[in-house]
This record gives sequence, C-alpha cells and structure tokens, in this order.
Amino acid sequence: MVLLVVDTQNLIMNKDLYEFETLTYRIKTLIKEARNNSIEVIYVRHDDGVGQELTKGTLGYEIYEEFQPMPNERVFDKKVNSAFRDTGLLEYLREKDEDTIMIVGLQTDYCIDATIKCGFEHGFKMMIPENTNSTFDNPYMTAETSYRYYNEFMWNKRYARCISFEKALELMTGISDPNLPVL
Repeated sequence: MVLLVVDTQNLIMNKDLYEFETLTYRIKTLIKEARNNSIEVIYVRHDDGVGQELTKGTLGYEIYEEFQPMPNERVFDKKVNSAFRDTGLLEYLREKDEDTIMIVGLQTDYCIDATIKCGFEHGFKMMIPENTNSTFDNPYMTAETSYRYYNEFMWNKRYARCISFEKALELMTGISDPNLPVL
C-alpha cells in the first residue's frame, strides 16, 4: 500500500475548502502514520501551465507547508486531472508491484475523481479515508454536496472503498487486514 497525496498545493489549500480544519488534520496525521509504519508517501502536483495561477515555479504551486515531502519521497507533476497520465506514476507503482492506493487531497470533483477512476481502471485497489479529500463550492452545488456525492454515492463499492479515518489508521498500523475485495 502507498499513500497518494494529490494536489495539496499552496494556492488551493485554504479555508474555503469544505471541512478545511478536519481535512488538514487528517491528511497530516495519515502522512505521519504512513512514515511511522514504512508506508511510502507519494505526492502529486498539478501544473496549469505558463501564465496560470497554478504554475510550476510559483509559490502557489508548491506543496502546502504542513504536508511537505521528505527529501526521499517521490513527487510527480501532472498537467491533467489524472495523476496517472504522462507522469510516470503508473510505471513507478507497477515496478514496485504495488496494488493498493490510499488517496487523499484535492479536489474531490476534479483530480481526486479522475485519479480514483483511472487507478481503478489500471487495476489498483483504491481506498479513500473519510474527510481526507475536499473541494470548493461551484455554480451547481456546494462543496459539501460535491464531497458527499462522490464519497457516499459515486465512488464507494464502484471504483474504491470509502473507509472511516479510524479504519485507515488501523490499516497503516497493521492492526487490520489491508487486503481488499476486488470491486
């Protein structure tokens, strides 16, 4: 199992996110527990390209201070919603013979959704701990509605296993069986 931390970048990690404080605490805790239990933490950053706010080389592009990667941790850069497309992540995980991904980060309705579905299509067992992904209000629905739609309806038992935060911690500490049933 690996912990995949998606797009937790300075520009979009802010208090306008749904359940920001809970999100921040839980991601920080999972990163710490992963490191304490020899579970690889892998980061992904999104680059919208030159002239955009979320551009490589800007402060907004960098990973949020509370989630900073260690020098030995991998960081993959992407230009589309899926963390698997043209990043090297898929090849890296296959080379390491990984089959289970615990995913956290931003945004629920963009890059988290695309990465979960692509991961599923590539044969990975995808796990989503409760309140470890988030998004903003949009013209069609509130951030809470978006979060609930994806986590409670769209992903669970289709593309992934949505689990409690406590279950995620159990899996990391070896108290629980990490083998997931095939969806």
